[in-house]
Amino acid sequence: MSASQAMTDQVRVRAPGKVNLALRVGAVREDGYHPLATVFQALSIFDELGAHPAAPGRYGIRIAGDQAHLVPADDSNLAVRAARLLADRHGGEARYGVDLQIRKTIPVTGGMAGGSANAAAALVACAALWGIDINPDEMRELGAELGADVPFCLLGSTALGHGRGDDLVPVLSRGGYHWVLALPDVELSTPAVFRRFDEMNPDADPTPPPVPPGLLEGLASGDVRRVAENLANDLEPAALSLRPHLAELLDAGRDAGALAGIVSGSGPTCAFLTANEDAAVRLSGVLSGLGLCRQVRRACGPVPGARQVA
Repeated sequence: MSASQAMTDQVRVRAPGKVNLALRVGAVREDGYHPLATVFQALSIFDELGAHPAAPGRYGIRIAGDQAHLVPADDSNLAVRAARLLADRHGGEARYGVDLQIRKTIPVTGGMAGGSANAAAALVACAALWGIDINPDEMRELGAELGADVPFCLLGSTALGHGRGDDLVPVLSRGGYHWVLALPDVELSTPAVFRRFDEMNPDADPTPPPVPPGLLEGLASGDVRRVAENLANDLEPAALSLRPHLAELLDAGRDAGALAGIVSGSGPTCAFLTANEDAAVRLSGVLSGLGLCRQVRRACGPVPGARQVA
């Protein structure tokens, strides 16, 4: 299919946010990155991206939805960068064009990889729009150039990540997991949280600790309580030192019946794992009434990565 033929279509792609069931962090490397050992789970909280034909060389973007005003609507947007990168590797940016529309529901700067989900969606959508034949491994390689979480947003489900988190191995995960997400009325910069981690851990080992073996065993057997007992986030103390009131929110969720509560990634979203859907409904009602966060959402996982929906 030629580019001109493909551009008669419009493409919509949905991409999920994520929670880190475990996030173990090593000392910062000379290149500025921290080596990680992490377990991702994709959750049923999605951003939707529409890709529409545009004149060659044009890469436009519009943002709508929750916290849209916090997302750059210019060439710095990760979705635009993804579209340009894909075009550059398949004939040049001047050969293609696209207008992107993103509807946000994943929290912005919330530790749930919203920007990475948008980049993943843009890669999938533009490949379909432009008729570019690209296999999943090549797609994930492009994603890794854009950001460490982009390959997982393409893959989805549950995966073990090493390196920057972009060296992925799918993880056997039985059953479904019900989460309550408490979204505070603040943002946290991922680089700022990593800097605080470095300040708080000056003697960190260059090799990150392994993910808890009980977590992988719990996922493999579908034992939600064992999974809850083994949630771990080395960035959580750094996030709490920058936003101390998150500790109150975590305590409130645990006291209200969550099996476990954890800061999602670099935060500030607090993710609570519950025993089942009924428990998630009850917990979301309690947290909504406490006034400790701007919004409470329910989600389940795992779900697939970025997928075309139209």
